[in-house]
Order: sequence, then structure tokens, then C-alpha cells
Amino acid sequence: MKHTGMQQKILLVDDREDNLLSMETILEPDGYTFVKASSGRQVLKILLAETDFALILMDVKMPNLNGFETAALIYEREKLRNIPIIFITAYKDGEENIFKGYRTGAVDYIYKPINPDVLRAKVAVFVDLYRKNARLMMQEQKLKAINQNLENEVYERKASEKKIKQLNHQLLENIARLESANKDLDRFAFMASHDLQEPLRKIRTFSDLLYTKYQGVIDEEGGFHIKRIQNAAARMQALIKDILTFSKISDEKEVFERTDLNTMINEIAEEMESTIREKNARLVLNELPALEVNPGLMRPLFSNLISNALKYSRNNIDPVIIIRSEYTDSNPLNTISRKAEPAFCKIFVEDNGIGFEQQYAEQIFEMFRRLHQASEFEGTGIGLALCKKIVEKHNGYISALSQPGEGSTFIISLPVKQHLTNLKV
Repeated sequence: MKHTGMQQKILLVDDREDNLLSMETILEPDGYTFVKASSGRQVLKILLAETDFALILMDVKMPNLNGFETAALIYEREKLRNIPIIFITAYKDGEENIFKGYRTGAVDYIYKPINPDVLRAKVAVFVDLYRKNARLMMQEQKLKAINQNLENEVYERKASEKKIKQLNHQLLENIARLESANKDLDRFAFMASHDLQEPLRKIRTFSDLLYTKYQGVIDEEGGFHIKRIQNAAARMQALIKDILTFSKISDEKEVFERTDLNTMINEIAEEMESTIREKNARLVLNELPALEVNPGLMRPLFSNLISNALKYSRNNIDPVIIIRSEYTDSNPLNTISRKAEPAFCKIFVEDNGIGFEQQYAEQIFEMFRRLHQASEFEGTGIGLALCKKIVEKHNGYISALSQPGEGSTFIISLPVKQHLTNLKV
């Protein structure tokens, strides 16, 4: 399929010319522009002058600087951190190198010998994401420029009332376009995840069937490889499920109803009873107020936070999770409030787990941000991003306090009163 409009640039990296030619030949019909490099040092030199790459395809094993070392140096530069890297590697490299690649910043792997259809499909997905992100950023920059021009014009010229109304109307249209662009990205993520589920279900079904029917025939190594397929498919399915949940929140209507959070959290604890018992954990729930919330969103919020507290517990120390609340007269982002009655309710979820460095307190709420290796703790890196989006849907704020080895405290600040027009009686 030929792409219309500006051709997207792809950086191909391999120390063997025949491999570079092979990738270029496979991808050339799709209309991309290619820049080729035969070493990590050459990659870094190219990126000093050019940064507008939609994707980097890089071989892992190269002399001097290997793929992982090159990726680490690339991502040290702020303006290069948004370029996705797909590593080209052999099956024999093993999971340890795969995890190393993901820690370095890789978004995916392609295995040798390269399957042309898989290569083209994966490249198409990331190039499409790059194109949509570029359009969104361009619209955002245009909106900022237009807003600044509007402010300057109103301030400097003090135009007539009719002119001001026209400018305000134009501003609203620009905001509407930006919101529409955001919704398009959410819909894209939803559709991409939805379409990935069917082939993934087949992978899981047939690998289960293969293992069940032929486990007495295939050798131990074959059984091991099938198990790896099953585990990888299960992880992918969990990731797709979380992406779908994240995308659906954008379309969730802002309807709030007064809800007893104590009942909800007790129900969540019952659902996690086997994990709580296995970890010998203790959940201490102090009385929480009834708040105007969306119950369908509050449940995954507390479920994620409690699940994280259980997951990131310390070895040989029984987990203790304390949930409590307090009222505050001020907006969490302001230090001064002129209201006599409490404006926000703060809900604290405290644990005695492994904790983390406070410098990462904002980064942990980003999509796919993980502070620990995937081999240490299971997860998709979406849970806390989901929590942030839920709290913001409630016109609230979420933050975290932590120290390594001393546990973490997540603070959810929710308005005591939501807008009456969105309140379900």
C-alpha cells in the first residue's frame, strides 16, 4: 500500500549490507524513505543532523556498540526519546536479552529470519501512530499559536464586542478540533487493540491444543517453547485488555452518583481474597465518606492501587495496606482557599512495600512506564496511567509519596461536590 502525503523516514541499522538491502526491499513498496547505517556510531552521527524518523529498525548484534548500547545513547537525548525502536534479533538470544532490550526502550522485537509480512505489519502500525501523533502535535502547536495571537489582539487592540465574540468563537472551534484529534487517537488505540484480539485468541487456543494433544510426543525443549508462546500470548492479551480499558474511559459519560466507597472497597477485597490470603496481607479500611463519583470508574481505580500494593510487597514482610481519608478546604493545586466548607476529600492508600525513588513520582503515571524489570513483577505498565485518567475524569488529582524500602502512599483528591448537571439522583 502506497502512503499518500509526505513519506515517512525509517532508519535501518545493521552491520551487514545484505541485511539492510533485504529490509529495504521488503518495505520499499509501502513508500517509505530510508536512511541506512552500518554501526552504532554512524547512527548517532546521523541523529545529530536528522531527528524526524518515524521508526528505527536496529540489529542487536553489532561490533563496538551493540543495539542495546546504541539505543541507550539515543534515548539520552530528549528530542529522540519519542522515536520507537524495533530490535532485530535471533530466537536463540533468549528472554534475558529481550528484557534487556525493553529496559533500554525497545517497543518491539522482530526475529531472524525476518518474516516479510510481520515486518511490514509492525512497521505500518508504528508509522501510522507516528503520523497521527505528528498531526496531533501540529494541531496543538497551531492552537497554541492561535490562542496567543488572540490574547495579544484582545490586549493590544481592545477590539469591538462583535470582534471579541468572533475571536472567542474561533477559539472554541480550535479547542473542538483539538478534542476531536484526541478522540481520534483514542478510537485508533481502541480499534487497533480490538482487531489484535482475534488472532491472539487463535494463538492461545491452538498453542494450548498443541501442548495438550502432543505433550507426550514432543521433547522437553519443544514443550518449553510452546509454554513460552502461551506465556507471551497471555501477557499480550493482558496488555490489549488494559489498552482497551484505557481507551474506553475517554468515552465514559461524566455521570456521578453518591456512592459508599467502603462497600465498594470491601467487595474488591473479597474478589482478591485468595491473593490477600496467599500474601498473608492485611487491609485496614478506615471509614470513608460517601462521594459523588462514577462507580464504574472508581472500582478499577481502587482495584489497581490495592493490586499494586500487594504486587510490590517486600520479601519476608507481610503486606499491610491502610486506606483512610481526610477533608481539605483547598484545591490540591492551590495553597489558598476562600471557601468555608471543604472543597476536596483526600483518600490515602498506604502500603509497606518496596517503594521507589520520589524523583519518579510523576513518571509512574505515564503509559507503559515501569520502574522494575518485567521479570521481577508482572504487569503492563498501564495501571497507574489508568488511575490518573479516572481521577481526572472526576475533576480530581492523584499523586504519590514514597521511599525505597519504606512503602508508598498514593493520594487521591476528589471534589466533595461535582457539577449538579452531571449528578445522577
